[in-house]
Amino acid sequence: MRGPHPGLAVELGSARTRVWAPGGGAVLDVPTVVFPGTGVASYPVRRGAVVDPEGAGRLLRRLLGPRLPRGARPLIVLTTPVLGGADHRAAALSALGALRPRRVLTVPAARAAALGAAADLTGPLLVVDVGAHLTEVGLLADGAVADAYHTLLGTGDLGAATTHDDLVRAAAGMVTDLFRADRTPLSAEALRRGVLLTGGGALRPGIARGLAARLRAPVRVAPSPHTAAVRGAATVLAVPRGGPVPGVRAAG
Repeated sequence: MRGPHPGLAVELGSARTRVWAPGGGAVLDVPTVVFPGTGVASYPVRRGAVVDPEGAGRLLRRLLGPRLPRGARPLIVLTTPVLGGADHRAAALSALGALRPRRVLTVPAARAAALGAAADLTGPLLVVDVGAHLTEVGLLADGAVADAYHTLLGTGDLGAATTHDDLVRAAAGMVTDLFRADRTPLSAEALRRGVLLTGGGALRPGIARGLAARLRAPVRVAPSPHTAAVRGAATVLAVPRGGPVPGVRAAG
């Protein structure tokens, strides 16, 4: 991480926390777990929501603090769930306070993943992000989220009670609901162009095949889909100061 005040892209996921530096690549990719004084594992992010800002802050400070230059006040771009509201942003901002950032920008994960995949954003785009404990569907128009759905289900739930087909059916159902609710031609055009599949779930071949079969639409897996969102967030740091970045907002 170069310079006295570096830029960092941060993804606080339910299963993993990832930090990326523009031009430097991955800084951290670790389980999102902390061990308080009791020694028992605690999970500060659950189903995409920061439920323990103090714990998440301790995780970031312990792992990133020694890597930052002394007195650094980093610019942070944080990926957020597409339906993450003010409460989520406030909790995440509290956690990031452990790094003493000079500024925090937030970008919806669907937008970030599209940037990380170098997707064509000149037309509407459907992004399906299958994570460990959260699956999201976002419709992007002009680079910003026009509509979104989510379900509290992911690859971490796969087992006897939840199958790959359940996960595919849930994702396809959200795309169908979005399509039916859309009063514009955006979703129909996006389906014709094809779905961008991201998140760790995209590494499972059955997810992409099943989604394409259910939607009868092409499905493209993002390159390195599990890191697409944090890599996309890092590209925001390369935008000249003051330049327009659709979907990106200052947190606070």
